[in-house]
Amino acid sequence: MRHAAEDSGGVLRPQWPVPRAVRAAFTLRGGGVSAPPFDSLNLAAHVGDDAAAVAENRRRVRERLALPAEPDWIEQVHGTRVADLDQPRDVHSPADAVLTRTRGRVCAVQVADCMPVLIAARDASAVAAAHAGWRGLAAGVLEETVASLGIASEKLIAWLGPAISAPHFEVGGEVRTAFLAHDAGAEAAFVTNARGRWQCDLATLARRRLLALGVGGICGGGWCTFADPARFFSFRRDGRCGRMAALIWLE
Repeated sequence: MRHAAEDSGGVLRPQWPVPRAVRAAFTLRGGGVSAPPFDSLNLAAHVGDDAAAVAENRRRVRERLALPAEPDWIEQVHGTRVADLDQPRDVHSPADAVLTRTRGRVCAVQVADCMPVLIAARDASAVAAAHAGWRGLAAGVLEETVASLGIASEKLIAWLGPAISAPHFEVGGEVRTAFLAHDAGAEAAFVTNARGRWQCDLATLARRRLLALGVGGICGGGWCTFADPARFFSFRRDGRCGRMAALIWLE
């Protein structure tokens, strides 16, 4: 099940059993002002889009979602570092996950095929967002995020957002080897193809990592960014393109 509803504002709203104080959304590509190939609600400042268009798109998202603050737009590098918004930090230091325990601070990750993973404490004491492409997943970005939250894993719930699906995500043997070195059961996420390469299922890999950590409440998954150009940006499909955002905050 996908566990989200698309509202009239053109965003996906996760449907998951979290307290009302936990708010979350995933932006779609429509409703912005960016010109092709970033059309139209591109939220990334690093892809070559016009800076004024990106600023207006971000303003529209703040207004549409009634965000309590500007999201913390971290510089993502397919790593495992977790930025804690409640602690002093170098805003120029890259990170691939972000967390907060403070109401009114907005965690965000940008994606265009990589899997966004939102995590919330069942008692609304903390929330986090992780950018989980294959490199980050293999390196342990979800493990680092859960560890940084400092909350017993059975008290957490996760939502997997849109990402490239296995039929469209071909990888080399080195990717499969990286996951099998950590978890032999990850073999279930790879299917060989006629070219002697592998079709990789990011959602299955993310679920396996979360379940191994003890996070039993896992919702979402099932959307393919590559297969739905009307709603989603896809780097693998288009190359030069915009980015969507998964956001989570405490109200």
